[in-house]
Amino acid sequence: MLNVTLIHDLSMGRRGFPSWKAWLTKAGAKQQTQTRGMQINNSATVLQTAIDGHGIALARSVMARDNLSGGRLVRLYPSINVASSLAYYQVYRPECSSLPRLQIVRNWLHKEVKT
Repeated sequence: MLNVTLIHDLSMGRRGFPSWKAWLTKAGAKQQTQTRGMQINNSATVLQTAIDGHGIALARSVMARDNLSGGRLVRLYPSINVASSLAYYQVYRPECSSLPRLQIVRNWLHKEVKT
């Protein structure tokens, strides 16, 4: 049996976000205790709870990146990834595509995605 507290991010409970069940299945866990642990309805609070040492959490890479690079969090089992079918889209009217402010945001987003 897993001897750590799982921190569940209820704000990610919508369809498409990875769950503890999906992660544990991908990891090949024999006994799945994915329903126990803390349940929190705010992604930032979930990360802070993990930083404070109260358990382990699943997090979107974009949300955890700064805490990982800053050493406040450590990624367990980096070889295990659970893909998400969710995506973000930048949308705007076609006639606005040449606006400098849109190009700046678009270029920044592309740079962020590549890092």
